Amino acid sequence: MRTLEEVQATLQIAKVKEEDLQPTSYCLGFGANVSSGDYCLMELDDTLCKHIEAGKSLIIRGDKDEHAVLCSDDKTYDLKIADTSNLLLFVPGCKTPDQMTDNLASPQLTHAQIWGFSNCYWELRRHRPKLKKLKKILMENPYNGPPVGMQEEEPGQMYTMDDLLERIQASKDEIEAHLKVIHACEIDGFWRLLDFDYEMKLLGHVTQLVDSESWSFSKVSLNVCLEELGPLEPKAMIEHCLNCYGKRYNNEDGQVMYALDEDKVCRATAQLLLQNAVKFNLSEFQEVWQQSVPEGMTTRLDQLRGLALLDQSSKPETISLLRVEDLPEDTLERFNSLFSLREKWTQDDIEPYIQDLCGEKQTTGALLTKHARSSMLNGKKVYNSRRPVAT
Repeated sequence: MRTLEEVQATLQIAKVKEEDLQPTSYCLGFGANVSSGDYCLMELDDTLCKHIEAGKSLIIRGDKDEHAVLCSDDKTYDLKIADTSNLLLFVPGCKTPDQMTDNLASPQLTHAQIWGFSNCYWELRRHRPKLKKLKKILMENPYNGPPVGMQEEEPGQMYTMDDLLERIQASKDEIEAHLKVIHACEIDGFWRLLDFDYEMKLLGHVTQLVDSESWSFSKVSLNVCLEELGPLEPKAMIEHCLNCYGKRYNNEDGQVMYALDEDKVCRATAQLLLQNAVKFNLSEFQEVWQQSVPEGMTTRLDQLRGLALLDQSSKPETISLLRVEDLPEDTLERFNSLFSLREKWTQDDIEPYIQDLCGEKQTTGALLTKHARSSMLNGKKVYNSRRPVAT
């Protein structure tokens, strides 16, 4: 154990002026059985520090074949090891100068024991939640409606929210938000995706009732829908359909009403038409599409962003199904997939298929600059791959 005099003598040999240092000197020594593998350090920002100080948890998620991510209640972070050239020491009870209030005027020596050390730490970076797997596992056993007669539903894998939190690399808030986006429904405690044809059957019942009652699409009564359609389908499914394709509100009498979303209804109808065709003549498709939506609704091509791809270079022009959710989640793989489908893209065409890749404060333009090369074709700016496309 060093004495204060030995420390002062060492400072003189090193030609360090004692008055340039803090009055308190720490004399560090390694404890027994100290190892660098005993501890891991993690760098937290102010938000995550307050999250921990409030008694909340941070959870590391990922299967064995996945890169681990860290999740708070509402955000997802990528975990990366950052090396440091300075050895980081863990010294419990060590005080910083601003925490010392006693006898600061006179030099003093404090002995402290090192409990562990490390030359790296976990660095956190905000990351897009990895949600593609959510729809994939729910599609293993889609809900096709209640069993008919004595028939029972075929057994299959089903997931509670706790199960999803174990499997999906995202925060609970992000998972719950995405379940709404993909129109998932909780049935008997399990989260299920409706079979798309069954979902469209429910929507057809609702729009036919709206037509027969001569309602405005912005004034659809929940109670009447449940009374009229309840004998045909479970009431919970009717209400779920209204939640997926409409906005809920209360009228002046306090009754629950829905305003159907024209864009969502038209988009779903287009998907139904396109899913069984490789390519569709664009003008013929637009005609059939308009005839297929409820009377009073207007179809527009901008309703199909991220769902269908136009080919204006072919004669006649064509349209085909291309859903952004079917593309790879990884940025490089996404661009490779897009450029393997089409060599050159305009920004308007490719934007819906890369929008979800943007991080915080990142634009699609910045993504294109990094992963694509621009050129002019027939007076229009187009983008092609910066690297050879893997097939």
